[in-house]
Amino acid sequence: MDAHKTLQGVVHRTPLKTSETLNQLVGRQVFMKTENQQKTGAFKVRGASYKVSQLTKEEARRGVIAASAGNHAQGVALAATKRGVEAKIFMPESTPQAKVQATEGYGAKVVLTGESFQEAYQAACEEQKRSGATFVHPFDDHDVMAGQATVAVEMLEQQPDLETLYVPIGGGGLISGVAFAAKQLKPSIHVVGVQSAEAPSTYNALYKRGPEKLTSVSTIADGIAVKEKGKVTFPCIQKYVDRVITVEESEIARAMLFLLEREKTLVEGAGATALAGLMQEGVSLSAGNSGVILSGGNMDLTRIPMIRKLANPKKIVIA
Repeated sequence: MDAHKTLQGVVHRTPLKTSETLNQLVGRQVFMKTENQQKTGAFKVRGASYKVSQLTKEEARRGVIAASAGNHAQGVALAATKRGVEAKIFMPESTPQAKVQATEGYGAKVVLTGESFQEAYQAACEEQKRSGATFVHPFDDHDVMAGQATVAVEMLEQQPDLETLYVPIGGGGLISGVAFAAKQLKPSIHVVGVQSAEAPSTYNALYKRGPEKLTSVSTIADGIAVKEKGKVTFPCIQKYVDRVITVEESEIARAMLFLLEREKTLVEGAGATALAGLMQEGVSLSAGNSGVILSGGNMDLTRIPMIRKLANPKKIVIA
């Protein structure tokens, strides 16, 4: 696991936490990988850091380019700054100012362009052709996937008895790396991918249940609001992921509130999606040790009232 060695001392080895309340609620031992406590507030810095570490001197001299509206931007910015590489990040004009400032604070030059991620992505691709800089894709890149795989390596070092992993899916970079690494280390482990029912591109492609390319996505899990499956990641998901399920917006909101109220942990929508999947399945599966990745914590606090309303909490009562 070259990426695991490379990233030691570069990224945080985040805690793997358990919760008696959650264990009782779902009828099994659950271990939460708190990537919301990672540098930049999300797992994305792992893939970005490994990708930047693999650049040749000539590639590093030409700099890197990325497109993102959030966590990937901050991960690339920090990784590039640490290696002394110039980074230019294209972000939609609607990106919250806090995310723009955070990305600039990590040392990148931000270019605001277009109404959506797609337009920012297009602009980044055009700039990459013009400048010759290396494009750092948020998921469709083998080095990025290898960096994300280190989450699974750490989890199995911290708790070797894990039997099931719940992982959120957007473009698939995290689950591809995690599933591949987990199956190498422990072939018997069961990997479950979780998508928002409002952005189910991978689920649809895998089970032929709907359009593989979505015309629009609208979900509180904006970090995984991806319109189509990854070209590089999807074959890996087909080979190494056992199941993919979807969760409703209210289920994601309830998972977010559970973490905030019971665990005093702030997790964004995408970060709570895997937990929502585990809570949905609850005691319907046989008891065992389950790991769940809380992938990020960069949430706009002004959205909490909306999240609370959406959750319409079925009150969680533990006898």
